[in-house]
Amino acid sequence: MREYRIAAIPADGIGPEVIAAGLQALSALERRMGSFRLHVEEFPWGSDHYRRTGAMMPADGLETLKTFDAIYFGAVGAPDVPDHVTLWGLRLPICQGFDQYANVRPTRILPGVTPPLRDCGPGDLDWVIVRENSEGEYAGHGGRAHRGLPEEVATEVAIFTRVGVTRIMRYAFRLAQARPRKFLTVVTKSNAQRHGMVMWDEIAAEVSREFPDVTWDKMLVDAMTMRMVLKPQSLDTIVATNLHADILSDLAAALAGSLGVAPTGNVDPERRFPSMFEPIHGSAFDIAGKGIANPVATFWTGAQMLEHLGEPEAAARLMRAVERVTASGLLTPDLGGTATTRQVTEAVCDAIHSANI
Repeated sequence: MREYRIAAIPADGIGPEVIAAGLQALSALERRMGSFRLHVEEFPWGSDHYRRTGAMMPADGLETLKTFDAIYFGAVGAPDVPDHVTLWGLRLPICQGFDQYANVRPTRILPGVTPPLRDCGPGDLDWVIVRENSEGEYAGHGGRAHRGLPEEVATEVAIFTRVGVTRIMRYAFRLAQARPRKFLTVVTKSNAQRHGMVMWDEIAAEVSREFPDVTWDKMLVDAMTMRMVLKPQSLDTIVATNLHADILSDLAAALAGSLGVAPTGNVDPERRFPSMFEPIHGSAFDIAGKGIANPVATFWTGAQMLEHLGEPEAAARLMRAVERVTASGLLTPDLGGTATTRQVTEAVCDAIHSANI
């Protein structure tokens, strides 16, 4: 029996609802497979913790999490707490503190989902977006001077290092190499950002020589948005900076039907620290507590976590169960359906136990 320790951080908004659904599905998978066990410990960190203590997580939070094999994260953000406080108080300290430098966001159209793109269905949009997750525009360097005065100045410094760009580029090429099409698109804005982005282009060309079997091209980020909409079949694996990939992956999720179906893995490829897995939809306070949050992204995120832990068979079974449920037409409101979180979760658990998937 293979055993893994999982730290669950439901956090804010719909986070507790979807993480509970995800854990229910993972528990069903444990019983169905019988070959592994997940020991889950839940941590009540987030905006409620901030209101009580003035901090999003305890000062020793990272030390506590170090002992786990993976982190299952819900969402962060609350209407009454500034977004930069919630993000820099919980999610980013974990990503940066554990050097989870590869943010991996698969996107494809699931069976039964009607995407907004005309003449685009399952198989026509099947991408993986690799986002540099440790530096760039979200490095956190900068500051403000002369606050409140007419001459107030705010600086936000994007930092690109040769080490950081090379390692994410190599990760993206390896991922592209492992996919059937062996095709990578490198996204920058090197016509206007002539220092960091030009270095991205140069390092992409250098790293590409290590992967002669991978075909690659490059796009400016503004042109990339148009290509994603008009020629989705022309893309496969995509790599971009922290900011650019953050934006493009939300567009990708919308093109696939909804943010509610989009997963994320914040990965330390060297496995020095636990990696963190989260749906990308955010805290969605407008629907929190209504029981209609889409749990599919959290299931898919759970599948990513299982793959990372070395349980590919379990991950595949979970995704087959998800696809069986979406194909049946049982969809939450964000996908045009009327199903509740509980109904979708129970249907996925039933599909996991079915003998023919």
